[in-house]
Amino acid sequence: MKLRGLRTVQQKLLGVVLLTTLVALIVAIGAILGYNLRAYHQNLVADMTTQADLLGHMTAPALSFDDKRLARENLSLLRTRSTVRAAAIYNAKGALFSTYASTGEDQDFPKFPESDLVRIEGSHIVLFKRIVSDNEILGTVYLRAEYELLGRTLDYLGIAAVVTVVAMLIAFLLSMKLQKVVTGPILAIAGITREVVAQRDYSRRAVKTSEDEVGILVESFNDMLAEIQRRTGELENSNQEIAREAMERGRAQQEIMRLNAELEQRVHERTAQLEAANEELVVANAIADKANQAKSAFLSNMSHELRTPLNAIIGFAQILDSDTLPSTPAQKKEFAGYILKAGDHLLVLINEILDLAKVESGTVALSLEPVVLADVMEECQSMMEPLATKRNIRLVFPQNDSLCVVADRTRLKQVLLNLMSNAIKYNRDGGTVVIGCAGVASGRIRVTVQDTGVGLHPEQIAQLFQPFNRLGQEGAAEEGTGIGLVVTKRLLELMGGEIGVTSTVGVGSVFWIELKPTEMAQYAPVSRVLAPVPSSKAAQANTVSRTMLYVEDNPANLKLVQEIIGFRPDIRLLTAADGSFGVELARGHLPDVILMDINLPGISGNEAMRMLRGDPKTAHIPVIALSANAMPRDIEKSMAFGFFRYVTKPINIEQFFEALDSALEIADAHCGEKIKGLP
Repeated sequence: MKLRGLRTVQQKLLGVVLLTTLVALIVAIGAILGYNLRAYHQNLVADMTTQADLLGHMTAPALSFDDKRLARENLSLLRTRSTVRAAAIYNAKGALFSTYASTGEDQDFPKFPESDLVRIEGSHIVLFKRIVSDNEILGTVYLRAEYELLGRTLDYLGIAAVVTVVAMLIAFLLSMKLQKVVTGPILAIAGITREVVAQRDYSRRAVKTSEDEVGILVESFNDMLAEIQRRTGELENSNQEIAREAMERGRAQQEIMRLNAELEQRVHERTAQLEAANEELVVANAIADKANQAKSAFLSNMSHELRTPLNAIIGFAQILDSDTLPSTPAQKKEFAGYILKAGDHLLVLINEILDLAKVESGTVALSLEPVVLADVMEECQSMMEPLATKRNIRLVFPQNDSLCVVADRTRLKQVLLNLMSNAIKYNRDGGTVVIGCAGVASGRIRVTVQDTGVGLHPEQIAQLFQPFNRLGQEGAAEEGTGIGLVVTKRLLELMGGEIGVTSTVGVGSVFWIELKPTEMAQYAPVSRVLAPVPSSKAAQANTVSRTMLYVEDNPANLKLVQEIIGFRPDIRLLTAADGSFGVELARGHLPDVILMDINLPGISGNEAMRMLRGDPKTAHIPVIALSANAMPRDIEKSMAFGFFRYVTKPINIEQFFEALDSALEIADAHCGEKIKGLP
């Protein structure tokens, strides 16, 4: 849209509004369209991968025992997934073991692939996933599902076209209606000016409608007309003063022109000041909103991280202290082990929080001095080898003993232990951790810690040094607070160093730190004492009459609930480690009551609750939320999804049984109504 061909102010203003609206719509719709299509593809691939993993896990026994009937039954569960058109199970030799195809679907299945893959075939997406058990390939899962990317694109484009037309029409109507507020006074002044020039009637006045710059312009214009009128009257009354009045009129006109010029300049300056103030206000609001969100997220994470170990401590302690919940000496020892482990974890968390608070507040005390890296490495090696041996991970330390850096010895050791611990924790079993020391081009000494783990994505690296961000492994089974790397980064900055990371997905990560070099110094190594690890025992079996499903990914919390339910022989307990598997178990077993954690890997407890309520088979089952998220806004958010009750961790056993009994009464009432309605 070109504005040069527009003549009036109204037309130009209308053109600017419509052009701006059109550009904003095109950019916004394009961004939304691209994001939705990308999200659809990623979600579909993730869902297919999860379904393939589930089928592989369920079909592994059938392949091991050549049970094709069980394989067919597992594949028949795909009838509930309308988008999955065909599926098959290949054995380890590449032969078809079992197949499934929806009504009207092609029964032709592809040849056995050489590796896992995902590809697009026309309007379908095809996935092959290996079935692995105990490091042995038992077979392959094949899934073929509908791929509606083209249809979605056309639908989005149609919607975008309609939205664009409607938005442009609304913008046109609003602009035609509202632009009079701006152009009306100006056009009124222009009309009066034409009348004054044409009729020489200086008694006309413009109507003042506002107190802004336009109002000042109207006042100046009216003053000008009044002055002209007065001077014209004086000219008519006294011919003798014609010359003088002519000179005065000329000076008055020059003054008016000057005032108009000054007024225009002031209007321009005032407009620029208002625009700058508005921009500063927008930036300030954005900063304030970000700060509030960060504070809320930090408080929520603090509540969850502190309540998770306290749940095991208080829960097992209640069992040990209760006279109505008897336990054997072996159970008491096992429960005490869980309490000690949770207490150690809580102590580590509190220490890391205190370290973070000290570093952030600037109250941490450092003693910078020459530190021999070889001495610190020797101490770290003695402390890390037992942890690495437990995972069958090989530690490789440098042999160079001539490097010395400026640092606080205790804090440097804390930094290295944290990096090495993460490298072991998030490594694969049987992997390797390589520690290196060398000078770099900047003149500093670089220490690297390289692992052979799963690696990190760029978006995970971007959020790595944030509180409670566990190396991008929030859904992993390893415990961690996510504070260590934040403290590490702050400590290195206080010591004049820096930290960085490079990572390749599927290969591993390399964390590095750099410090200033200095001359040699010698220090004695520090010894340490390792705490014993508590052992575990098997749960006791009981005669049951009703079924409860518990969806929980934390082993200690799962063990606690298993022991609590062990005192209720009338209840049979089913467990699931993630939300997707929990929903599948609920649909397959139809338990009387469901106990659901909120923070789960994959889909959250809230999302799993939404799926259960959306399925007529499971909509009636009372679901109790059991979570360490105890903030009021978290509870209100979860209850809005339809939970029957919300129980916070640490578990109060009396309240837990009260909520469980209430849920079972609801389940019994529903069962009675169902039986009563039978013929």
